Amino acid sequence: LQVNELSGVKESDTGLAPPALWDIAADKQAMQQEQPLQVARCTKIITGEGHDPRYMINVKQFAKFVVDLADTVAPTDIEEGMRVGVDRNKYQIHLPLPAKIDPTVTMMQVEEKPDVTYADVGGCKDQIEKLREVVETPLLHPERFVNLGIEPPKGVLLYGPPGTGKTLCARAVANRTDACFIRVIGSELVQKYVGEGARMVRELFEMARAKKACLIFFDEIDAVGGARFDDGQGGDNEVQRTMLELINQLDGFDPRGNIKVLMATNRPDTLDPALIRPGRLDRKIEFALPDLAGRAHILKIHAKQMSVERDIRYDLLARLCPNSTGKSTLSVFVLQLFIVLCILIEVGASQSACYCCAFYFYWMWRCGLNVFMLFTRDLGQLSDRQTAFFLSTSEFLVLPHRFR
Repeated sequence: LQVNELSGVKESDTGLAPPALWDIAADKQAMQQEQPLQVARCTKIITGEGHDPRYMINVKQFAKFVVDLADTVAPTDIEEGMRVGVDRNKYQIHLPLPAKIDPTVTMMQVEEKPDVTYADVGGCKDQIEKLREVVETPLLHPERFVNLGIEPPKGVLLYGPPGTGKTLCARAVANRTDACFIRVIGSELVQKYVGEGARMVRELFEMARAKKACLIFFDEIDAVGGARFDDGQGGDNEVQRTMLELINQLDGFDPRGNIKVLMATNRPDTLDPALIRPGRLDRKIEFALPDLAGRAHILKIHAKQMSVERDIRYDLLARLCPNSTGKSTLSVFVLQLFIVLCILIEVGASQSACYCCAFYFYWMWRCGLNVFMLFTRDLGQLSDRQTAFFLSTSEFLVLPHRFR
């Protein structure tokens, strides 16, 4: 409303301007100048000496014409295979049109820039350095590879157990490079009808080539990248067609351009050898379980957003979570705070009695979710002696503030 008042626009019941402002002659002239165009496709550019290039267009896939360009279009704007807008009288090309992309493919593009940085990823120091060498350096400093006379790496395979930071590292790389980030789930390429998955792959790379720099992340690539075999099942044949189209787009006749491909999987042994060969995926980075220092680093990262004391013994917490991924380490940390909240609600402890100690972590490590079930189900049935023992343990690790 304030914008309308400042600009002098007044609201009306009909949504039309007052009759005093109508200009029918100007509106008719604008309608004649801006006639609706018809969509066609430029199939061939005919060049010759002594005359301007002419263009062969295909209208509705049955009529072919050799036409010229309108005065408003430059010859450099038209390429073979491009969709164009032509008038309905002389079929002159008036407007180059972008490629027709399926809305399902367009939605795979992440519009907002990922807010994850390298500082938010813990326990993956070596993996981050390798990713920066393979993906970040070619996008930010391509002249280094030109001076050496070598081709930069085109793709990377990230493999390892679930929850080890593969997707998180891909988002951090997209944040650092300012490139267009497209995330594709492998199961999204498995379609019901024949040829739909391959068409989506073609349109996906066609959309990526239109960007200045693009990073495509295929998560759970084993859904469509499994090893090929012949069992006569139609569903598997369709998945293989999708994978063949993906292989062709990765290393086919058409240049890939400034497109980097990241693929993540939990089962690298099931992938087809043709998909992971050099030239398509040049590097393979393993995301193993974090070590003691990595688990401590993960806890420090997540503790920054929690109401905890500063003198927490993260090394002790990391020792109590051996052979655990980053997500499982975080879940134990969050579960600990949830147990404290349950104690406050069920027992009615005061603010000064909001304690959570190493004894809880030891129980979590030894009993898993049994401790969680104990505190959420039967906490009110604990004796006063047991409750006093829990609340009086001296090895405090986390002290959330003011839950009540």
